[in-house]
Amino acid sequence: MKKAIAILFALLMFTSTFAGCVQAPETPPRVAALKGPTGMGMTQMMQDDKRYAFTLSSAPDEVTAMVIAGEADIAAVPVNLASVLYNKLEGDVRIIAASTLGVLYVLQNGDGVQSFADLAGKTLYATGQASTPEYILQYLLTQNGVADKAQVEYKAEHSELAALMASGEAALGMLPEPNVTAAMAKNPELRIALDLTEEWNKVTDAPMVQSAILCRASYYEAHKAEVDAFLKDYAASVDYVNNNAKEAAAAMEKLGVVPAAAIGEKAIPNCHIVCLTGAEMKTAVSAMLEVLYTANPKSVGGVLPGEDFYVG
Repeated sequence: MKKAIAILFALLMFTSTFAGCVQAPETPPRVAALKGPTGMGMTQMMQDDKRYAFTLSSAPDEVTAMVIAGEADIAAVPVNLASVLYNKLEGDVRIIAASTLGVLYVLQNGDGVQSFADLAGKTLYATGQASTPEYILQYLLTQNGVADKAQVEYKAEHSELAALMASGEAALGMLPEPNVTAAMAKNPELRIALDLTEEWNKVTDAPMVQSAILCRASYYEAHKAEVDAFLKDYAASVDYVNNNAKEAAAAMEKLGVVPAAAIGEKAIPNCHIVCLTGAEMKTAVSAMLEVLYTANPKSVGGVLPGEDFYVG
């Protein structure tokens, strides 16, 4: 009898052990991010392909499609797009962190522009029409009393305007990083005439926020522990990127976040990569969305998101 019990116990132990061996691991969070500043803060995390499943894209529309289709649990996007998706998905979006502050700069081949007032009577080339950069620029032009005195002409692509600035065909232009660094590397006559983050801080109490990290509400409710772990890892990754520019930039080039390590290394300090969460995040993001909503309600999806939009 004792022998039979021992054999049965051994069989149960074998079955339990075998089942544990074949059990599939839990699916890692699927994270979508944009190349450039929006995704730069996640560089350290992207090197761990076991904890997270990253997808890098060049266009916000690609990330939008992934979120809507349920193919991304977490996504790094322009801050207004987070609000648009919240409205489109009937509240099934939560914003969990602000990830970059201002990344916009006005470049000039010359020294005639020292303030926004100096843009009066000039033609400024820019990118980002009908999106956050346009509304930020228009807000600052209005606040400085030159909205009807400066002419703004938009180019479709950052790379197009960067090439025009590098060649000298355009003498005055607004670009985001890392295009700013790339243009200046090709044309040493270019200088940063205006840092739009500094200009924003002169006329507002809340910081400029250009990108944020969102999470599907349904995923957040079911995986709060995973989301909390993600935020801790993201905060550590941001710290790594900001304090190890050379090593981080090399990884960015390898991963495809930036086209060249040399450009990424110089651009990192100008990208204002952060991890703002909780009340600090809510204050900054809500103020930013208010400005965008006033400029064009469609830019945030028609209406401002509710309180449930903010986590923490």
